[in-house]
Amino acid sequence: MSRLAARFAELKTNSKTALIPYVMAADPSPETTLPLMHAMVKAGADIIELGAPFSDPMADGPVIQAAAERSLAHNTSMHDVFSLVGEFRQTDDRTPIIVMGYLNPIEVMGYQSFAQQAAACGIDGVITVDMPPVEAGDYVPALKAEGLDPIFLLAPTSTQERIKKVAAVASGFVYYVSLKGVTGAATLDISSVETKVAKIKEIIDLPIGVGFGISDAESAAKVATCSDAVVVGSVLVKNMTLNDGNTEPERAIIIKKISDILASMRSALDS
Repeated sequence: MSRLAARFAELKTNSKTALIPYVMAADPSPETTLPLMHAMVKAGADIIELGAPFSDPMADGPVIQAAAERSLAHNTSMHDVFSLVGEFRQTDDRTPIIVMGYLNPIEVMGYQSFAQQAAACGIDGVITVDMPPVEAGDYVPALKAEGLDPIFLLAPTSTQERIKKVAAVASGFVYYVSLKGVTGAATLDISSVETKVAKIKEIIDLPIGVGFGISDAESAAKVATCSDAVVVGSVLVKNMTLNDGNTEPERAIIIKKISDILASMRSALDS
């Protein structure tokens, strides 16, 4: 059983919703991310979504776009992401890690090479935002051959046909984008989320994670009533600009702020 499957099974047994924080690798500094990942687990994160920077992150709003720019200023590559996950695995072999990014860097590496290196360092799943299921004929088998879960996105506008296509290729869980627009945009409409997630669950027999628009403990708790996982990103990434992370005290300030936010959300989800 994969780490993702095991984690969701454990959470279901305990009637808990997964908390999945998103951070960009090497933001605001390469030295910040590893201790932050461990701190997020201590604060209640069940799964970590780690961003791989890309120069044109089309699905992301200004907050995460800025994070990608800060990361790229350190010349962060996909190989650096692999190294970071490998370091994390030296002391944590249980927490699932998903890499979220865009197709171009994976295309450059080649699907098979990417999948082999991702699996070797301890990555469990991959979200490739601009890879639609209808074009994933070579991509999905390459990931699954290495035990990686290809995680696909669905949106408020996704048709029944699109949901069925995702059902045919996805594993791990499905990521439902709860609003129209980019990350960090608009206001969450929980009734619409509930309706759409219910329709998705009629077709897809996988956990459903909901992200985009979740900014505090209250919104996280509302989403938890209809989903298997809550994904939170922009509100965390905003706090990366508190300091540049070049010194230990600066990193400590960032890590504490993000840990406090996640602890508050964890408490709300569990209550």
